[in-house]
Amino acid sequence: MTDIPHHDHVEPQRDPGPSDVPAGTTRRSVMATLGGAALGAAALGVAATRATAATGHRAAARPVAACVLTPEQTEGPYYLDLETVRKNITEGRAGVPLTLRVTVVDAVTCAPLPRTAVDIWHCDALGVYSGYVAGGSTPDTTFLRGVQLTDSAGVAEFTTVYPGWYVGRALHIHVKTHGGGTVSDGTYHGGHVSHTGQLYFPEAYNTRVAALSPYRNNRAGRTLNARDGIYRNGGSSTLLTLTPAGSDLGKGVTGTVVLGIDPAATP
Repeated sequence: MTDIPHHDHVEPQRDPGPSDVPAGTTRRSVMATLGGAALGAAALGVAATRATAATGHRAAARPVAACVLTPEQTEGPYYLDLETVRKNITEGRAGVPLTLRVTVVDAVTCAPLPRTAVDIWHCDALGVYSGYVAGGSTPDTTFLRGVQLTDSAGVAEFTTVYPGWYVGRALHIHVKTHGGGTVSDGTYHGGHVSHTGQLYFPEAYNTRVAALSPYRNNRAGRTLNARDGIYRNGGSSTLLTLTPAGSDLGKGVTGTVVLGIDPAATP
């Protein structure tokens, strides 16, 4: 597949309107952009120090963990509320293998948040999202979409591929966290969304991946992180840490990120 989403479908940096959703689609859930730092997710912050007093004397300072709540980012026009619980979301799409590990913690206490649903979706190597009619893709496809529940350490892991790109956007993965729901018949039900954001990739890796197959067949101009207006609104806080499987990048990479959320937050 060599088709790239049309420029009309580039994710807006303002609230998406009805025109952003292709006509005739179903199960679409396009929510309003929640820019700023009202809710959100963030990496663990630096350690703070605290001194206590005892019998009139200053006690020794000791480190206290601190978290930072980073800005949320737009959901964009390509979300589908499928809520399918699965670890491997590739469905045979070609690309550099990516093991994605998302750790979710409470932004106030930094405690891990088990049983949090992490919902991700992204385009394939050629910039195409599943589930949308774009240059020949069918609205019934579900590749590169899935949900995993965090374990006791707050970690959700996915098997996917390194995303490609399309006009106007840097390489990214969309992410939501859901709390309070249940799983039945392989689907996450109920609960509420506690964070909507995006994950990004270091440019040094993006450049190397772009030279590999099938990414080198992507004819869309690649937007750098620094030139992506959505990335500039807090994207550096969700930049993935990447570890290659070996000297050959084609063998895959592992990407990790820590999200600090308010588990009680709702849009």
